[in-house]
Amino acid sequence: MSAALVIDGHPDARSLTAALARRYAEAHGDARLLALRDLAFDPILRYGYRERMTLEPDLVEAREALHAARTVVVATPLWWGSVPALLKGFFDRSLLPQQEYRYRRSGLPEGLLTAPHGRLLLLADTPWYFRPLTGLPGQTHVARATMRFCGIRDVRTTRMLGVKDASPARIEGWLDRAARLGASDGARDAKTPTPAQASPVPAPASA
Repeated sequence: MSAALVIDGHPDARSLTAALARRYAEAHGDARLLALRDLAFDPILRYGYRERMTLEPDLVEAREALHAARTVVVATPLWWGSVPALLKGFFDRSLLPQQEYRYRRSGLPEGLLTAPHGRLLLLADTPWYFRPLTGLPGQTHVARATMRFCGIRDVRTTRMLGVKDASPARIEGWLDRAARLGASDGARDAKTPTPAQASPVPAPASA
């Protein structure tokens, strides 16, 4: 398994989000790039948590990579204050109770992923000066309420705002930054022990 898992949550392979994810993964040196648009899975959690859906092979493989990674990176645009339906559906289907998180008797959540490091590459057409008004809820959703909630302890966010009006030079600067982050994380991950797993990641049975 690769040391880093880079999740590209954009439906379009031609997007800047996809280019940033590729640049990071290439610079890391031991990263798997998981483009969700290339996976075959139903993104709708059709029964909530009342009834389990059988995991498609692509989701089984993705969850194994998620549990083995030392660094988990999510690259996503900000759409309507949140993330694309494709990425939200991946979270809904692949992050499951008793598998990636559980609740203690006290009612407090406990994350079950073992990656010590995470990154969120967040893009938005929203200009930087709108941030105090919008609060970037997508950042809270992914970094805090998803990645940290599931056990990824140190999640750092890189924001690229004003994408719609960004100059070619600024876009190239963002791509170079993604490469620098990938190279830095790759050097760190090479020195980080692989997360210990007592047993293979269990696949939830269908109800």
